[in-house]
Amino acid sequence: MRVLEDREPKKVFQFFEEIAAIPHGSYHTKEISDYCVDFAKKRELEVYQDAYNNVIIIKEATAGYEEAEPIIIQGHLDMVCEKESDCDIDFEKEGLRLYVDGDFLKARGTTLGGDDGIAIAYALALLDAEDIPHPRLECVFTVDEEVGMLGAEKIDLSMLKGHQMLNIDSDEEGYFLTGCAGGVTAECVLPVSYDDAEGVSYTLKLSGLQGGHSGSEIDKERANAVVEMGRILKKAEDSIDMGIVSLQGGLKDNAIPREVISEVLIMEEQKKDFEQLLQEMNETLQKEYAASDKGIELTFCCNGEKQAKILGYRAQTGVLFFLRNMPNGIQHMSMDVPGLPETSLNAGIMKLEEERFLVSFSIRSSVASRKENLMERLEYLMGFLGGEVTFSGNYPAWEYKRDSKIRPLAADVYRELYGKEPVIEAIHAGLECGLLSQKIPDLDCVSFGPDNFDIHTPQERLSISSTERVWKFILEFLKRAK
Repeated sequence: MRVLEDREPKKVFQFFEEIAAIPHGSYHTKEISDYCVDFAKKRELEVYQDAYNNVIIIKEATAGYEEAEPIIIQGHLDMVCEKESDCDIDFEKEGLRLYVDGDFLKARGTTLGGDDGIAIAYALALLDAEDIPHPRLECVFTVDEEVGMLGAEKIDLSMLKGHQMLNIDSDEEGYFLTGCAGGVTAECVLPVSYDDAEGVSYTLKLSGLQGGHSGSEIDKERANAVVEMGRILKKAEDSIDMGIVSLQGGLKDNAIPREVISEVLIMEEQKKDFEQLLQEMNETLQKEYAASDKGIELTFCCNGEKQAKILGYRAQTGVLFFLRNMPNGIQHMSMDVPGLPETSLNAGIMKLEEERFLVSFSIRSSVASRKENLMERLEYLMGFLGGEVTFSGNYPAWEYKRDSKIRPLAADVYRELYGKEPVIEAIHAGLECGLLSQKIPDLDCVSFGPDNFDIHTPQERLSISSTERVWKFILEFLKRAK
């Protein structure tokens, strides 16, 4: 028996469970792309698959809707693959381990992939049905959205006839999004060298942070493990003769890092002072983040005497200077929309390797010039330190469309179905609507979705009841879209 056998809407959850069984992290979307193509061919639907694994499936209008404006249904095939440190899943080979906890669907020890698997499940359920009235449906499934919207940048939409789009990539029911920030990924690299050394080895681990989506959670004042480990190591270097052996943390540039591990060497006679400093830093962090990251903890383990390669003086100075001076977090709040972050960046991945030190950022802004300003700041900082920065996945902001037809219809349908006033707003997180709007003149779109909490973290959970309500909303919207 399937985990979601008796959950409504049955077809939606059937397809979600099938999707979850297929590995589909960013850059690994061939299998799920082929699954969608096979789905379409079995039903004799018009289907397109490109070299990047993007898929487009088209289903003609049902009787009575032949003259209606086609509706584009859009979501992305890839998911963010985050897991707990004790989870042994191999995201490239294994599916997710789904389970139900009350009203929530979860995955054991990992992200759920509700972002954006639920969009694909909704679309497949629509395409599969024979009893749902609808205009011509043009379902667009993009890849590698989570790593810079790479699929949306490359996709060919010339076969589409529609100019109205439902983007199902939002995570709060009753919120209809009409604009979002643009973004870019910045990879900062500093060359490093090592010296042979001998001393007492310590492993430091900063963990228990809440993490979260670097767009929707960046304003929650949550701790960034990369930033705080840089603070800890610089504090130690100021008073202890310390050399860095290893340093690594964070998995995705668009997820606030929850854990960092470092190994250092110190002198035997400084063990007591070093351990006291670490205990004090642990207490400081727990006090500072008592509200946002109550589980934060700095732990350490003495490994005894050891010979190892440590960062050379200049390399360590450069690494710590960068970690202590790099911009991170919210840089500007919107003056037009109260409470909305306008410009931010997130240090999401940190790796110390044999010849280089890398930190990868997700930069977001609804103002193009301020996004460019952050890019220039990182270039200047890395140039000063003798490193370099490369940019990828640069995507535009999605601008508000004042004369939208789809937005008021969506609001009316939701209001009449559920007796609640929908919220119409722009967000700081990135959506593919901006890129796709550049490919389709006068694209009129709205973004929405069911309640899906703590996305990009292993605590991700999708509301089953909300998923059903949004499904009923989609059906009613299509029914009225004549």
